[in-house]
Amino acid sequence: MPSSDPALEPFYAVYGGGGCGRGIMPFARETFASLGKSNCMPDGQRPGRLVFIDDGVTASVLNGHRVMSYAAFLKVPASERHVAIGIANGLSREKVATRLALDGVKAWSATARNAIIMDDVEIGEGALLSPFVTITSNVRIGRQFHANLYSYIEHDCVVGDYVTLAPGAKVNGNIVLEDHVYVGAGAVIRQGRPGAPMVIGRGAVIGMGAIVTRSVAPGTTVAGNPARRLEHRT
Repeated sequence: MPSSDPALEPFYAVYGGGGCGRGIMPFARETFASLGKSNCMPDGQRPGRLVFIDDGVTASVLNGHRVMSYAAFLKVPASERHVAIGIANGLSREKVATRLALDGVKAWSATARNAIIMDDVEIGEGALLSPFVTITSNVRIGRQFHANLYSYIEHDCVVGDYVTLAPGAKVNGNIVLEDHVYVGAGAVIRQGRPGAPMVIGRGAVIGMGAIVTRSVAPGTTVAGNPARRLEHRT
């Protein structure tokens, strides 16, 4: 049962009321419930303890959850605060994560009930794993990872911080995804070899539906089949 004193209870939020955040909230709600928590207060007076944070949304409620400004979120009495960052862009996600950490807000990870995680997988704080995501065996993943619907990571991969997999992205075995890599919807990265992994460099963008057959330099956008460089990000 929740405490009668809200200051003794933790407070949870999804940061971002856009499409990414609204897609995350249903499985964040599942994760919230798995902690033995209810978003409904029995006295009918206090609001639920799982909300959206968004300074740019005028609605007071989205999909059944209150929307609060970040300043208001920080003012709510709570024993501690936990936030899942519902922002697809890795650079923006990092800025928010830095701000949260400075304010003493804890990174919150959420995993859909039907996501599959196999053997010897390590995942950093703040990861969000959508429905039908699969991560197989012997995989290392950094902070604030996003894996969208039906994406997967195969065996013996190393993934950096703030990496995003769009829906249906396919990351095969023996691949390194450095920090801030974005893998577009339906893209496929060919398997590397033991001791000679495919490397997708820091900040690289893999376009939607791309078939990646070789390593990609940092800051490069590639697209097509086979994937070819489109532009250099500065």
